[in-house]
Amino acid sequence: MNRLALVLVLGLAAAPALASSSLEKARDLMESGQFEQAREALWPLARSGNADAEELIGVMYALGLGVAQDHVRAFDWYLRSAMKAHPGAQSGVGWYYETGLGLPAPDLVRAYAWYVLSAIGGDPDAAISQEEVVKKMTPEQIAHGNDLVADYRVWMYPFR
Repeated sequence: MNRLALVLVLGLAAAPALASSSLEKARDLMESGQFEQAREALWPLARSGNADAEELIGVMYALGLGVAQDHVRAFDWYLRSAMKAHPGAQSGVGWYYETGLGLPAPDLVRAYAWYVLSAIGGDPDAAISQEEVVKKMTPEQIAHGNDLVADYRVWMYPFR
C-alpha cells in the first residue's frame, strides 16, 4: 500500500473518534454556557451530516443559545437529524408539528407520527408526548398518523 493510501485509510479509521471527541467538547462547552464556541465546534460535524450535532444545533436555535432564537431554523436542523433516526430530534420535530411554531400551522397527524417514531427509537419522553397529542386527535387522524409511522418505520427502524 502506498503512503497516500495508508494516510487516507488511517484518517478514515480515526474519523469517528475525532467526531466523537469534537461532539463531547461541544457538549462540554454547552454545559458551561459557552454556546458560541459550542456552535463553532458543532458546525463542521453538523455540516458533514452528524445527527447528534444537527440535533444540538436545533436545540440551540430552539432555545436561542448562542444564536438568535429561530424556530424555522430549529425545525430544519431537528428534521435533518430526525430523518437519520435520532430519537431526540424526532421528538423535537413532533413538538414543532404539535405547536406549529415556525410552521404555517400545527399538524397533529405528523406530530403523532414523529412522537411514535421517537418512542420506537428509545426516547423515554416520547410516549408521554404521544399520549398527550392523541387526546387532541380524531380516530381518523390517529389512523393517518399510524400510516405515516408504517411508511417511515420500515427504513428508519427495520428491526424494531
